[in-house]
Amino acid sequence: MLVIPAVDIRGGRCVRWLQGKPERETIYAEDPVLVAQRWQGKGAKRLHVADLDGALSGKLQNGGVIRQLLGAVTVPVQVGGGIRDLSTIRELLAWGVATVILGTLAVENPEVVRQAVSEFGGRLMVSIDVAGHHVVTSGWTQRSAKSGIEVAEEMRILGVKELVVTDTERDGTLTGLNVEALRQFARQVKLPVVVAGGVAGLEDLRRLKALEPEGIIGVIIGKALYEGTLQLEDAIRIGES
Repeated sequence: MLVIPAVDIRGGRCVRWLQGKPERETIYAEDPVLVAQRWQGKGAKRLHVADLDGALSGKLQNGGVIRQLLGAVTVPVQVGGGIRDLSTIRELLAWGVATVILGTLAVENPEVVRQAVSEFGGRLMVSIDVAGHHVVTSGWTQRSAKSGIEVAEEMRILGVKELVVTDTERDGTLTGLNVEALRQFARQVKLPVVVAGGVAGLEDLRRLKALEPEGIIGVIIGKALYEGTLQLEDAIRIGES
């Protein structure tokens, strides 16, 4: 199970939002590049970068910082936030992004996802951000009528090979994972799943690790790392056990 530190960028700084709300922001560092280097130095095998300004605006906003970050680390970097067209996907991949994460686009314009899968294949992931049973989009400000399971099945049919599922109601809260809901989701979607939202400590990771046979292949950790409720080295040890 891959342990993936999150580097969320807003206004060029490394921040975390509570439940995706910009007004409940904590700034953790002025330079996201140094943060990325720190996580790599502690053993991260992959980094998750989110352009929060892009997620809200619908267009990538922190490209300069992302390019600097890509040039400063050697581990693969996955990037999401504000990626709504094929040209932006091409641009990110040309910069050296390992995997582009599509969210709102997958719900609102699945035909573009079909084209993207045809062109870029396994270098794409789809992020399914859920509040309760429903998917939320546009930086979690819009609620879709579709459930996470429905979107996951649509993406599987389109040829998407891997999903991120985020529990937006737990994200940034340090309240722990809803492991039973994740178990049910993983069993139903028939695709490898990376989990995000709510990791509080090492016990969450031990419980998640037990779901590896169900298709849980990774976990994105944000606030727990920044607040020090777990150490990355310990988390990686559990993931690799």
